[in-house]
Amino acid sequence: MISYNPRHWFTYIFRFHKADTVRQLAPLLLGVAIYSAVIAYLELEYWKLSGNNNLRNIPILHSLLGFAISILLVFRTNTAYDRWWEGRKLWGQLVNNSRNLAIKLNCMLPESAHVHRNFFRKAITAYANSLHNHLHKEAVRLELFEDEDGKELLKEIDHSRHVPNQIADMIYKRITQLYKEKVISGDQLIVLNAEFQSFTDICGACERIKNTPIPFSYSVFIKKFIFVYIMTMPFGYVFSLGYYMIPVVAFVLYVLASLELIAEEIEDPFGGDPNDVPTDKISENIRRTVAEILS
Repeated sequence: MISYNPRHWFTYIFRFHKADTVRQLAPLLLGVAIYSAVIAYLELEYWKLSGNNNLRNIPILHSLLGFAISILLVFRTNTAYDRWWEGRKLWGQLVNNSRNLAIKLNCMLPESAHVHRNFFRKAITAYANSLHNHLHKEAVRLELFEDEDGKELLKEIDHSRHVPNQIADMIYKRITQLYKEKVISGDQLIVLNAEFQSFTDICGACERIKNTPIPFSYSVFIKKFIFVYIMTMPFGYVFSLGYYMIPVVAFVLYVLASLELIAEEIEDPFGGDPNDVPTDKISENIRRTVAEILS
């Protein structure tokens, strides 16, 4: 995720970063500019249609369609941002629940239970990392299990199956073991169970966002609408703007297409785009705070 100071807005006007839509749209903008230049030349110099009043009324149609396309794009970007913000809230909830679970375990486990403390320190961190990798379709990071106890945990994980669920199962089995060994009481088991259950709830909610994209027909319709709108602009505006119509059409395309590209990028907050939710940094934050609590 790109970190920036929103107060320094003027400096970002002339800065091109990796996620800037100008880089992605440059070939398309150039092609549309050439297309507009050809249309302008044909209408003004070759066909000499500047006196045709019927073609002069085309901008009125674009004014009406411009309102409709603006409503569609606003709805599109708002829907995509809602998905991004929900993903960020879910991972913020995972941070809080991981800390709460670690704090409660720290209070319930005796100081001498080093094996159990070390297990939960690694397992809670491993759950956050495995969820990050699961949403990004990557393998579980082996460095989470660098010691002998961690290697034993790693042997129990089948990487062809749902890794976060397997780690959650291991955590719950250890909590149940502590109850059977009377290390924790029944009331403490209920408290831990309620806290731990939120882990799988967060995982399911993240998978819902990841696996449910914007409806295909809706996304395709917006793209077709933008294409027709831009391709027909030179035919009408060339009579009022002349060759100045070329940069105007390219700029309108830049605005409309950029909004669609931004929406496509943030509608999946768990991808590898620069503006996605920084789940890797959040996982590292969970590792650091849990280690401090259960050290």
